[in-house]
Amino acid sequence: MIEKMKFLNLTGPKEQFDRVTEDYLSRYEIHLENALSQLQTVKDLRPFVEANPYRSEYKKAEELMKSFEGQEISAKELTLEESAELVHTLEKTLADKNSQKEALQKELETLTASRDQVVPFTGLNYDVSSILHFKCIKFRFGRIAREYFDKFDAFVYDAIDTVMFKCQEDDEYVWVVYFVPAPVAEKVDAIYASMHFERRFLPDEYEGTPGQAAHELDEKIQTAKAAITALDAETKAALESQKEALAGAYQKLDRYTRNFDVRRLAACTNNKEHPFFILCGWMAEDDADRLQKELQNDKDLFLIVEKDHDNVLSKPPTKMKNPKLFKPFEMFIQMYGLPDYNEIDPTILIGITYSFLFGFMFGDVGQGLFLLIGGFLLYRAKKMNLAAIISCCGFFSTIFGFLFGSVFGFEDVIDAVWLHPGQAMINLPFIGKLNLVFAVTVALGMGIIMMTMVLNIINSLRVHDTEKAWFDTNGAAGLVFYFALASVVILFMSGNALPATVILVVMFGIPLLLMFFKEPLTRLVEKKSASIEGGAGMFVVQGFFELFEVLLSYFSNTLSFVRVGAFAVSHAAMMEVVLMLAGYETGNTNWIVVVLGNLFVCGMEGLIVGIQVLRLEYYELFSRFYRGTGRAFVPYGKTAKND
Repeated sequence: MIEKMKFLNLTGPKEQFDRVTEDYLSRYEIHLENALSQLQTVKDLRPFVEANPYRSEYKKAEELMKSFEGQEISAKELTLEESAELVHTLEKTLADKNSQKEALQKELETLTASRDQVVPFTGLNYDVSSILHFKCIKFRFGRIAREYFDKFDAFVYDAIDTVMFKCQEDDEYVWVVYFVPAPVAEKVDAIYASMHFERRFLPDEYEGTPGQAAHELDEKIQTAKAAITALDAETKAALESQKEALAGAYQKLDRYTRNFDVRRLAACTNNKEHPFFILCGWMAEDDADRLQKELQNDKDLFLIVEKDHDNVLSKPPTKMKNPKLFKPFEMFIQMYGLPDYNEIDPTILIGITYSFLFGFMFGDVGQGLFLLIGGFLLYRAKKMNLAAIISCCGFFSTIFGFLFGSVFGFEDVIDAVWLHPGQAMINLPFIGKLNLVFAVTVALGMGIIMMTMVLNIINSLRVHDTEKAWFDTNGAAGLVFYFALASVVILFMSGNALPATVILVVMFGIPLLLMFFKEPLTRLVEKKSASIEGGAGMFVVQGFFELFEVLLSYFSNTLSFVRVGAFAVSHAAMMEVVLMLAGYETGNTNWIVVVLGNLFVCGMEGLIVGIQVLRLEYYELFSRFYRGTGRAFVPYGKTAKND
C-alpha cells in the first residue's frame, strides 16, 4: 500500500529556522522539495547563502567516533555548546599526542637507519671512533657483490697496497672494511670501484666497536617504540574516558548539521527588516495532521496544507506501508522500480503469488519445513529480507507437500490430499492424455493474466490513460477478448456446449475491432482529431501485424505458466532419482545419500525455482499493469546525509 501524502508550505521568521527544524521537523518524516522551484510564481524570494557553522565540528566528531566503530555506546545528553567544546578539547589533546608520536616516529626511523648502517660491520672488533680519526691511513666501509668479491680476492687483492677485513656476508653481498696508505688512496679506491665496491658511511657519534654501537642503537629503538606504545595507550584512554560524552556530542552536532542543511532547500524573502523563510515538502497525511494541530499554538509559524496535488509542481513521492508479513517482498518491487504515487502497490500481490507459485513448483512437506524454519531463523538473526521470503515460500511448499503427498521425496509416508504430480493424467480433446498438473497451471495462468488486466484498467483510470484503460491489449477490450477465449477453451476441454455463434462473434469480434482501432477511438473519446496518420493503407497493415502479435502473445504468455507444472513434475522426478540412488526400492536404504540428495535438490532446484517465479512475476504480471515510475520518499535527514 502507498501512504496518502499532503503537500506543506511552512513559513516563519528567518531567525527561528533552527528552532523550527529542531523542535518540529526533526520529529517528523518530511520529504522536502526545493522551495524556489515550487514557488516560481512568487516574487522576491532568494536562497539561503549561509555556510554551515556546525559541519566542521561534526566532521571532527565523526572522525573521533570511528575509534568506537561497531560498539554500542550510551550517549550522554549535551548542549550544543558543550558538544563543540568537548570536540575541540579532545581534538587538541589528540593533536598534542599525535605531534609527540610523529616526533618519536621520525626519531625511530633515524635510529633504525643508523642501525642498518652499523649492523653489517658488527664483525669488526675494533673501536670505530679510533678508525674515524686515523691520519696516515685511509679507511673505507662498504660492500662488494659476491661474484666480484671472489674475483677480487683471487686476482687483485695481493697485488695492491691494502688490508681488507671481511665483516659479514650473505647470498648477494660481502661487507668489508679496507685500509690503505694515504698517498695511494686514490689509486686503490679506483681499483675497488672497478670491482663495484659500494661505500657506506658510519655515524661518528658512537664509541666502541660496531657491535657495541648496534647494541646501543637497539636499546634506543626499543625505548622509542615503548614511548610510542605508551602514547597510543594514553590516546585510547583519553577517548575511552569521554566516549559517552563524545557519542552525545556527535549526535547533537549531527542533528544540528542536518537541520542547518535544510536551508539549501528553503527560500527566504528579501525583506531586510523582517525576513521570513519558506519550506515546502511532502508528508504522510497522519503526520501532516498532527503537525498542523501542533503548530496551531505557535503564533510565529504559518502552515498551509495543500490537498489538491494538481496545484503542486512536483509529483508526490512514494512511501510504501505494507503489513510486516509482506514487507520483505518490497525488495522485489524496488528491484523493478517503485510504484508511482497514483499506482497500485503490488507488494501484497507479489507476496501471495510468488509464495504460491513457488510452493506449487516445489511441493514437499520436509523440504518446505526446512525452508520455513531455516529462513525464519536466518531472518531473526540477520534481518535479511530474502530469508523472510524463503520462509514464506517454505510455508506454501509445505502446504503443497501435503497436497502432493511428498515428504523429503517419499510419496508413501502420507496420503496425497490432492494428487501425485507425476502420476495424475487427464484426457483432453485434440490433445489426448496430458498431466493434470499442466492443465491446472494453464488455467491458473489464465486467471492471473485476467487479474493483471483488471489491475491495469484501475491504474490507467487513475492516471486518465484512455487508451490503456479501454482499448489496449491489457485494457477492457483485451480483458473481454481473453475472458471469452479462456471460457471457450475451458468449456470445450471439459466437454460442455459452447455458446451460440452470434455470442462468440460479439465476444471475439468487438474487442478485436476496438484494439485494432484503438488510436482513432482514443482521440475520439478525448475529443481530438480522429484522423488516421500515415494513410489508411499503412494503418491497416500496421494494425493487422500488431493484432497478430497480440494474439500470439496471449498464446505464449498463457503457455508460459506450463513451467509451473513442469517444475512440480520435475521436482517429484528428481526425488525419485535420489531415492533410487539411495536403494530405497530394494529395501536397503542409504540414508546418507537420501540426506545429501535432499540438500542438493533443496539448494539447486530451490534457486532455479525462485528465479523462474521471479521471471513470471516480472514478465507475465508486472509487464501488463505495472509501470514502476515512482520516486522514493526520502526524509530530509537522509537527504542531508546523502548530499
